[in-house]
Amino acid sequence: LYDSPEFISKYTYTGNDLGVTYTKKATTLRVWAPTATAVNVVTYKESNSPYSSGKLTPMKYDVKGTWVATLKGDQDGTVFNYRVQVNGFNNEAVDPYVRATTVNGLRGVIVDLSTTNPKGWGMAKPRFSGKPTDAIIYELHVRDLSMDASSGYPAAQKGKYVAFTNTKTSHNGEKTGVAAIKDLGVTHVELLPIFDFATVDENNPTFNWGYDPQNYNVPEGSYSADPTNPKLRITELKSAILSLHKQGLRINMDAVYNHVSNASSFSQNLIVPNYFFRRDDNGNLTSGSGCGNDVASERPMVRKFIVDSVKYWASEYNLDGFRFDLMGILDVTTMQNVREELDKIDPSIIVIGEGWNMGGLPEDQRATQVNISKLDGIAAFNDQIRDGIKGSVFNADEKGWATGNTGRRGDVVAGITGNVAYSASVTANWITNDPGQSVSYVEAHDNLTLADKLFSSVNTNATTRSKLHRFASSIAFLAQGLPFIHAGQEFERTKGGDDNSYQSSDAVNSMKYKQRVTYATTLNYFKGLISLRKAHPAFRMATTSDVKKNLTFLNTSQTVIAYKLNGAGVGDKWGTIVVIHNAGKATASVTMPGGKATWKVVVNGDKAGVATLATLKSITKVSVPAGTTMVVYK
Repeated sequence: LYDSPEFISKYTYTGNDLGVTYTKKATTLRVWAPTATAVNVVTYKESNSPYSSGKLTPMKYDVKGTWVATLKGDQDGTVFNYRVQVNGFNNEAVDPYVRATTVNGLRGVIVDLSTTNPKGWGMAKPRFSGKPTDAIIYELHVRDLSMDASSGYPAAQKGKYVAFTNTKTSHNGEKTGVAAIKDLGVTHVELLPIFDFATVDENNPTFNWGYDPQNYNVPEGSYSADPTNPKLRITELKSAILSLHKQGLRINMDAVYNHVSNASSFSQNLIVPNYFFRRDDNGNLTSGSGCGNDVASERPMVRKFIVDSVKYWASEYNLDGFRFDLMGILDVTTMQNVREELDKIDPSIIVIGEGWNMGGLPEDQRATQVNISKLDGIAAFNDQIRDGIKGSVFNADEKGWATGNTGRRGDVVAGITGNVAYSASVTANWITNDPGQSVSYVEAHDNLTLADKLFSSVNTNATTRSKLHRFASSIAFLAQGLPFIHAGQEFERTKGGDDNSYQSSDAVNSMKYKQRVTYATTLNYFKGLISLRKAHPAFRMATTSDVKKNLTFLNTSQTVIAYKLNGAGVGDKWGTIVVIHNAGKATASVTMPGGKATWKVVVNGDKAGVATLATLKSITKVSVPAGTTMVVYK
């Protein structure tokens, strides 16, 4: 029925007023419920008023399956839900478009959003070109920033949005928290889920990644100083975003539109049963996501909901980017629509996603790596370079090219080009339209941290592991594409070997800022790589043609990858740059392009940046120590 042309034609609503339309004189509510026989707005005096005390206001059937009611007077702060008569049952549900809720998201709240804006909310965003390759993304969980004793945050701010407004934190004279992130030099901070998720009791918060959506357009309350105050969490999140913007940092949001926490109790399912989720031929929920349900993004009103939600976060919360969890579950058209609508709001907004091939849609309709050619302006995580560098994330002991498995060399080479259509000799598992569609990374919140992977897969001492950590990170970071690092990667973050810390303790997950001191060499190396990338467009080419014209691989052994960047061809003040990665166990001698010349070294095994570390006069060959990266220019 739902997928029939008749249903789609009769019940696809295209207006922009689903949910609450508030004014001081009256509030209008509109809900899409085409299969309902009656719908009422139920209002409560208090957030915890009994079900039986609710006051019912009948909604009138309007157009395209929608029902409408108007509540007169100023309804700012009114607690409400919908009661929907459908299939012979009376279901009470939160408004799917709700923007504020009571504690733990059980009831909606009408709010005057203009009263939630912090002072200075209208300020301009930090400057950014809009080119994905100019971004450097730093992935962070809200709690991780401030929970550890070494963070320097006061108890009242630990694990809360408000921690992001404290930009002067330090511990024993070392920068921590937001100050440490700014010091690093990244451009975008990507926050793990900050929408209302179901897995944490907001009154008694514990750690969870938050990939369990409950109310998509409401900030998560466990990060609020008072989750019982519906407006406070909105203001606090906006204040956090404003504070980071003032620090020159753009903010991305981890968006989880592929599944929900509980399909049966999800608001959309209570209002229009069986519409929001995919089912197999036997009527069972599909679970390509591995989470018990898959959102049916290909259905018009599901697609509309996803696009409307993204638009809302981008406009109301002034966000600068989105990371789509399990994007391959969603359909290509939905993701194209998301990109089109964001371009109308702010074309510099970045969109990245997990383009893994999964889910029940026909393969040509999935928003995957393989279909990236249909997804202009959207990037996908590049697991080819990730696993090529360090080995499979699904096998703790497996080595990658950087740690001794020369068979993965081709995967690293493809990733260095940004997986563009480079040449017949470079085999990309999937081919991008441009390097900005390749998220180049070696560590994320999922799986083992790089430090833990190296501990598991390489039998060596701590000093050598640190050198390998810098080496592996530098390969992904200097590659063409959109660089992405996991919070704490810059100081060799460890989770003690926990490869799935989604509900582990804060002791496992929090940022241990003392490691900034312990691993100062690695920290400064990351700062140097960031300053190098920012200063030199040769590392940030935006088109396939630029990469093909200006990146040339040198002829080396299986344990060495070396390439020349024609800086002059992309307006770089360094005419020629050579990057050499030596994964061998001995020093490698590499023949330099262009004959005898003088080269300046800016990256070696322990240091990186734009300052000259050494000058190599009148040479034809350069020696690169084992397990290190060297960058030189002339």
